[in-house]
Amino acid sequence: MLNTSRMWLVGGWFATVALIVGWSVAVGASVSTSALLFIICAAPAVVMLILGGGAPAPTVAEILHTANAKDGRR
Repeated sequence: MLNTSRMWLVGGWFATVALIVGWSVAVGASVSTSALLFIICAAPAVVMLILGGGAPAPTVAEILHTANAKDGRR
């Protein structure tokens, strides 16, 4: 269910970006300005997708357990 929600969020983000870029073209902005606007708006969604696919961060208990082992146990 989380993946479905994430995909809806990213899809909504890109739809909003497309709407903003379309509006900038409609009011007469140059193509380079619209492209820059698209890149700036799309960057957070791309970073979120890249980071979201990685391994989950270790918990505090996991970090402390490995730090407190005195006889080489893990």
